[in-house]
Amino acid sequence: MGEGDKELLLACRRGDETAWETLVNRYQRLIFTIPRRAGLDEDQSAEVFQEVFTTLFEKLADIEQPERLQAWLVTTARRKTWRLISRERNYQGFDDVETEEGESRINEVPDDSPLPDEIMLRLEEQHRVRAGVEALDERCNKLLTMLFYNAEPPSYAEIAAATGTSEGSIGPTRARCLQKLLKQLEK
Repeated sequence: MGEGDKELLLACRRGDETAWETLVNRYQRLIFTIPRRAGLDEDQSAEVFQEVFTTLFEKLADIEQPERLQAWLVTTARRKTWRLISRERNYQGFDDVETEEGESRINEVPDDSPLPDEIMLRLEEQHRVRAGVEALDERCNKLLTMLFYNAEPPSYAEIAAATGTSEGSIGPTRARCLQKLLKQLEK
């Protein structure tokens, strides 16, 4: 994983473009996912993403707790997402369906989606796991990415060819890599 958030933020304050790129790459998936999970389309999510990192750039010197950068980014993304949703609702209005008796049916619409806090906890956990996988050595990173980050995981033969190992070693290597990942996540 390399540098921590605090070190990256301090480097960004000094104008280090590589640190800025690392920071954006580290959090781009998490920040882009927040508006997507809230129901915004890809363009709207890209707008929120852009606004979050623009705000970060503008406020680099104002962030008092650089070690809490992830929380700052998540909070900023949530606020900008809800601001955009509110703005969109104001433009679109809302058609409330009424029954024959004149009663509103808006409260009858079932909503089984997770609550925003549950979604955020899940997103933050996914981010922690991705960051943990990125911090692993190249072999484990490649193996776990192939096994768990593809919609259709490749066959063991394909994995063996891509990693230069035998098919029989994939299972034990996977177990060792998952142990390393667990230790990384416990840090």
